[in-house]
Amino acid sequence: MRFTHPLRHGSFTRRVNRFLASVRINGREEYAHVPNSGRLGELLTLGRPIRLRERSHQGRKTQYDLSLVHCEGHWVSIDARLPGTLLVESLENGDFPELAGYSLLKREVTYRSSRIDLLLGKGNGRCLVETKSVTLVNGGVARFPDAPTARGARHVLDSAGAIGEGYEAWVVFVCQRQDARLFSPNGPVDPHFLQALRTAYDRGLKVFAFNCRVTEEPMSLKDRIPVVLSHQEIPHL
Repeated sequence: MRFTHPLRHGSFTRRVNRFLASVRINGREEYAHVPNSGRLGELLTLGRPIRLRERSHQGRKTQYDLSLVHCEGHWVSIDARLPGTLLVESLENGDFPELAGYSLLKREVTYRSSRIDLLLGKGNGRCLVETKSVTLVNGGVARFPDAPTARGARHVLDSAGAIGEGYEAWVVFVCQRQDARLFSPNGPVDPHFLQALRTAYDRGLKVFAFNCRVTEEPMSLKDRIPVVLSHQEIPHL
């Protein structure tokens, strides 16, 4: 995925609310949309280098979207809207054998009480795919969520419910940074999501995780990384 226009350089000042940040661009204070409802506490700290996308859509309250944050020597994408697009691009490019043969049929599919991100097809088969944006990494271990998410728990359980109706179902955790080497759900932050994911997995939900190649130009899925659903089983990285 390439950004349609060059990113603007800036630095982070403060988070005004969940979806609004104060940033500094060329010495001037500006406001930017934060396209992520997570806490992002380890990323959004005073003075961090950031990159912003200029947006000029009618009715917008801000001119910019906060896109990338520089952390521990590399860029992290915080845009929670991107994982579905990155996954579809990898499907189309044939980047991963696990995903071979699938094609996109539809985005934003209503199933039960959830809107699932993608409907894929492979032959006569159908697969519901929920993607999750991951930005939190500690010691190489990617964690989701970084704040409680009842919606996320509902999505994985609803997706698993489709298996009994003849669908395949996946949840794909897209770690939008390259230093993630393993994924594990963040049980201490949201034990309800952890239990929902384990229950869905036991019902046949496939759980994938990928890290990303993140630069100021192209972004893409980089490597499939292991998934560990039990904290006790996480190896020393």
